[in-house]
Amino acid sequence: MTVVTVQESLLDLADDPAPGSLRPERVPLAHGAWVDVQRGWLAGSGALFARLAERVPWRAERRRMYDRTVDVPRLLCFYGEDADLPDSVLAACRDRLSEHYQAELGESFRTAGLCLYRDGRDSVAWHGDTIGRGSTEDTMVAIVSLGTARPLLLRPRAGVGAGGNDGTLRYSLGHGDLIVMGGSCQRTWEHAVPKSARTTGPRISVQFRPRGVR
Repeated sequence: MTVVTVQESLLDLADDPAPGSLRPERVPLAHGAWVDVQRGWLAGSGALFARLAERVPWRAERRRMYDRTVDVPRLLCFYGEDADLPDSVLAACRDRLSEHYQAELGESFRTAGLCLYRDGRDSVAWHGDTIGRGSTEDTMVAIVSLGTARPLLLRPRAGVGAGGNDGTLRYSLGHGDLIVMGGSCQRTWEHAVPKSARTTGPRISVQFRPRGVR
């Protein structure tokens, strides 16, 4: 069992976590990509963070990097299409997102990947979700952030001209914030959560994806 604690936001002390109405702000990016952002979409995110930190069977992974095997700098758990999610609130989030984006996406969100960033030493390197259909098709990845806010960075992929927007974008996400990356974002842009030298509390990232997108 993983035990971590998080400093809750004074604006997010609801005892009964629940997603709110979806009214995200869309930010168009270059090359047909876009992001939707809604702050504090999930009320009571601190309570949900505590439940997931305890209930989820977090695992550490090791991956081959060049000529050596290294620890993945975060804990992980993946729930496939037929798996029961660890909390009914996550199912409610998935269903609300599917309903809102159905007309545009043309399908539902089907899987949930969870990452636990224990402190500022945990991170994820620059990447796009291009295992599967995301490498060739427009799709969406919806991320709900729980716990301490951490920066999510986005930048155009190397070799892809940025047009009028060639800078790295930075979103500080936590305490129930929602970001949805859509359009061509997974194959024309990259995203990352960098390490931090500052004392940083834990964060859980919940990524909802359609079938065949990793």
